[in-house]
Amino acid sequence: MSTEIAAGQPELSELVHASSGAQWLARYQRSMLGVFGTPQRVLVRGAGALVWDADGKEYLDLLGGIAVNALGHAHPFVTSVISSQLATLGHVSNFFASPTQIALAEKLLELSQAPRGSAVFFTNSGAEANEAAFKLARMFGNGSGGGVARKPRILALEGAFHGRTMGALALTAKEAYRKPFEPLPGGVEHLPFGDLAALEEALQSGDVAALFLEPIQGEIGVRPLPEGYLREARRLTREAGALLILDEVQTGIGRTGEWFAWPKLSGLTGGIIEPQELPDAITLAKGLGSGFPVGALIALGEQTARLLGAGSHGTTFGGNPVATAAALATLHTIESGGLLDQVRSRGALLRRNLADIAHITEVRGSGLLIGFDLDTPIAAQMVLAALELGFIINSPGPSTIRLAPPLILSQEQADSFIAALPKIIDLALNSDKPNPSATNSEKSTPAESEAK
Repeated sequence: MSTEIAAGQPELSELVHASSGAQWLARYQRSMLGVFGTPQRVLVRGAGALVWDADGKEYLDLLGGIAVNALGHAHPFVTSVISSQLATLGHVSNFFASPTQIALAEKLLELSQAPRGSAVFFTNSGAEANEAAFKLARMFGNGSGGGVARKPRILALEGAFHGRTMGALALTAKEAYRKPFEPLPGGVEHLPFGDLAALEEALQSGDVAALFLEPIQGEIGVRPLPEGYLREARRLTREAGALLILDEVQTGIGRTGEWFAWPKLSGLTGGIIEPQELPDAITLAKGLGSGFPVGALIALGEQTARLLGAGSHGTTFGGNPVATAAALATLHTIESGGLLDQVRSRGALLRRNLADIAHITEVRGSGLLIGFDLDTPIAAQMVLAALELGFIINSPGPSTIRLAPPLILSQEQADSFIAALPKIIDLALNSDKPNPSATNSEKSTPAESEAK
């Protein structure tokens, strides 16, 4: 676009017609499907870990778009890279490749310590990455597409959330999400969480294609797999001839203070990971583009990478130049800025401080993915009270709060929340206006819904 043409275009504010928060919400209800209920606020601007609503009120964003805004809002480097790439080449379809697409695939293979022959498939979201992984598992179970399934079963865990599309929903455990859309793709079984004996028994028949695991289950309130479970799951699936597919959509890309959550939970830290210890595939999204929609399936090893060949899967927008540029900028900033160390230390201090606050009974998590339980079911009221005091938090259950702030959260900002939390709890305890729509978990009611 020439400078002369650009100069004649309207400003964005003219196109969206500036209004108050109440006016925006009225317009929302007239124009949007009601799958998310009534939004808590209409946000119009962000900078770092702060956002502002349509009425000018400032909030500390401790949810980060549900673990998406890894570098906060309007990060200058990410913004400049997206703008530069969009001004150069925005979309080409997957009939063609682009330098950013190839460079990002190479970087993800490097970070995952992928062996030779591994490969990446790009998507727009975590649900799409898990759909691709579901098809990968089906292809493996069907003998690479060779007819009747020889391994028809796919395993997941109780409490799992893998997305809202039909294949990902089949992997998701909660009945309330599944029931309205049945029949779902078949063959998926949900095992008791953390029960190695149940997993070993399920694998004994030799007809399991894949096991899907989240290293830390975010939807249910930030619940890490028990110590030793992941390592044993790798051993058992390898012996049974089944794939191990790890959903790191929420936990990946620095959220836990590591590039991926699974090595630490497997007891593998600080060194080279042997090929036999790697999972067969990893899915990513959320923080990968620091707010720009991008997801990925990493197929580890030549055998797994060859399962989906030419024509067996596809996407129009996945891996487009702008999305992959945003992801490259995100990875570069995390790496060059030493953010992994900061996330580990800041998260550890935040968890220690949370544990000292009255009415908090348990604190869980890793890095800046934190869940804490309360001694009374006031989580929905806490979300509302926190908003009034200028904080955005999340309640995945009636007695549970989840925090997933930007990785750039400062110590001063973390301390301000800790200082305000006793008052937030007190306001919630004394609230006489329970509001289920404030329980903005990824999924428990329509108002809480968030697609992966």
